[in-house]
Amino acid sequence: MPTIIFNKPYGVLSQFTREHGHGSLADFSLPKGVYPAGRLDHDSEGLLLLTSDGALQARVADPRHKTAKIYWAQVEREITEEALAALRGGIVLKDGPTLPCRARALPAPGIPPRVPPVRFRKTVPTSWAELALKEGRNRQVRRMLAAVGFPVLRLLRRAIGPLTTEGLEPGSWRALTAAEISKLRGI
Repeated sequence: MPTIIFNKPYGVLSQFTREHGHGSLADFSLPKGVYPAGRLDHDSEGLLLLTSDGALQARVADPRHKTAKIYWAQVEREITEEALAALRGGIVLKDGPTLPCRARALPAPGIPPRVPPVRFRKTVPTSWAELALKEGRNRQVRRMLAAVGFPVLRLLRRAIGPLTTEGLEPGSWRALTAAEISKLRGI
């Protein structure tokens, strides 16, 4: 049963069929029979786990198992400690309160530029934040950061549990080792 990690580029849907002019997973020569464990919106980038193992898929995607997912967000303006503290304590969104999360300011990561590039405004600086969540509501990271006054310009999922995008260029994938799969099962 293949299990892979894929570094999903911007503008690609987390499904195998194209919709609304967006690319899909079918554009990347992925192994047959794998399906996403969770999803990323077309305007988000980063780590996507795909597997044919239904139990592993449920283990990673189901919020009851609380698998930590780490996100890097480029936001408008310099993120403040007050905003990060609010995120750490959990905030209330329209669909209810979020769980507390880890949140910290992040130096600009050395990652490939997004295609197309993030809009640049001379009068509005940007900064980066890292959030580690154990739940995954629709557009949650974007909504949380907007709720504390820092709209997201670019969003990447950097890690799922022990797996990261380290060494994977956007649009590339690799098979997981048996040891990596065992770690995911044990989370």
